[in-house]
Amino acid sequence: MRIISGEFKGRRITAPKKLPVRPTTDMAKEALFNILNNLYFLDAISVLDLFSGTGNISYEFASRGTENIVAIDQDFGCIKFINDTAEGFEMPIKTIKSDVFKFLENTKQKATIIFADPPYDFPLEAFVKIPTLVFENNLLETGGILIVEHSKYTPLSHLPQFSYSKSYGGNVFSFFEGEQITEEEEEEEEKY
Repeated sequence: MRIISGEFKGRRITAPKKLPVRPTTDMAKEALFNILNNLYFLDAISVLDLFSGTGNISYEFASRGTENIVAIDQDFGCIKFINDTAEGFEMPIKTIKSDVFKFLENTKQKATIIFADPPYDFPLEAFVKIPTLVFENNLLETGGILIVEHSKYTPLSHLPQFSYSKSYGGNVFSFFEGEQITEEEEEEEEKY
């Protein structure tokens, strides 16, 4: 895999073959970041990278100047690989070795962008559980989005908070948005 843009553009990263991963294709990654570049200043956001695998998506954010990145995966080999790669490139990626669902149930950490790339062969209930936990636990910052990567055979458009999806080959990115609250509502909430 290679980093497609930013400070580390063109750098190749070779993950060990034994890691249980399916990295996002370069074409899909490039299309995704074209969308995100139009929505956010990537150097001013925070990111949770769920089922981070090789860290492919985290490296793209770091290369584009994002400094608050947390990568979560339950595989020790994946976490070690991300730590080693991030250290080698001096990227500000923090890792957490955890089952993603347990992490989502227990964390209070919010992010502007939550990206989830679970195994494509997960049952539909597992895919549904991701946005459910994110929104039940209020893990998106105001104006934030949840992006779930999945195959074209996994329907997610019926879920609450679903906004739109984009397809690239066999990859689909489904975008979920919370209710946007105004600054006044946020200030009112903080009083309590």
